[in-house]
Amino acid sequence: MVIANKTKVSNMDKLLNSEESPALPKAGDLVEGEVVFVGRNEIIVDLNGLMTGIIRGYEAYDESGEYSDLKVGDRINATVIDYENEKGLVELSLRQAGHKKAWDKLRKAKQEGEIVEVVILDANKGGLMVRLDQTMGFLPVSQLSPEHYPRVIGGNKNKILEKLKSLVGTKLKVRVLDVNDDGGTLIVSERAVDLEERKQLLNEYKKGDTVDGVITGVVDFGAFMEFGNGLEGLIHISELGWQRIDDPRDIVKEGQKVRAQIIDINAGKVSLSLKRLEKDPWEAVKDKYKVGDKVKAAVVKKHKLGVFVEIEPNIQGLARLGEKGEKQELEVGKEYEFTITNFEPVGHKLGLSTE
Repeated sequence: MVIANKTKVSNMDKLLNSEESPALPKAGDLVEGEVVFVGRNEIIVDLNGLMTGIIRGYEAYDESGEYSDLKVGDRINATVIDYENEKGLVELSLRQAGHKKAWDKLRKAKQEGEIVEVVILDANKGGLMVRLDQTMGFLPVSQLSPEHYPRVIGGNKNKILEKLKSLVGTKLKVRVLDVNDDGGTLIVSERAVDLEERKQLLNEYKKGDTVDGVITGVVDFGAFMEFGNGLEGLIHISELGWQRIDDPRDIVKEGQKVRAQIIDINAGKVSLSLKRLEKDPWEAVKDKYKVGDKVKAAVVKKHKLGVFVEIEPNIQGLARLGEKGEKQELEVGKEYEFTITNFEPVGHKLGLSTE
């Protein structure tokens, strides 16, 4: 295809010699034109009958995705790279125009809090690589919704990565957290979308309400419980029961149905308690024991400072081993005689001694 003749006066010369010359485009300007030819490696554009532009090779890549299927007759916006090349044509770039348009769109999405959809491309231990239109971004693990957050016993990194990998190929609704086209940084959050929805649903609840639900995950610091219309809250290990708890898995299991009390709602996060729905066992014994009393108690757990013992159901304390205790091996499950050295029922504190 012949697009210029060396014997003809160049487009730029015609414009410069005309009496009413329009403002000449310069590198970096955004211009509009009509596609007159689409080839394998180039696109020819008529710039309002005044000039002819050409888009070649990599410059035809459009990050915004708007011009992914160009055809003759389409009107486009492109960035000027060179106002006149060796053939008298204006060198144009869809890539640069598309890049600016794409990142302008992302900045607007962030400012307006728009919910957008991303495709999950890959995963690493820190999060997910995503694509928003034609722009690559990152979704940190901490910004996943409770539904997709990888809860793994012991925090095994390989198992966390395995759970994240299961999301590859799926689509997630997110909000844009950070945009920086200079550094090519795009950070998105699924949690921000979930948080807004959670806040609206949580308007139906208040502190002190009792809710029924299902344990969705158990971790070292507590258990997660789903209730209501897809809401989720945390039952901290200290709220699973009145007794001393070392492992939440001894108290609840994933899939178990439970009833809990809402003890706090803050910024879309819900704190729950199982023990608040039970009578405080310390109330029943506050007048029963005093410092100096001799009691028989069963050893429930060994500790480097002594042993934990239970004088009544859910009433436990630490018994420090004196000379007598150091000489004899106290066995878990067996009863021994102890002396109460500290008793604070309000603070749920009980200290004992073997002497």
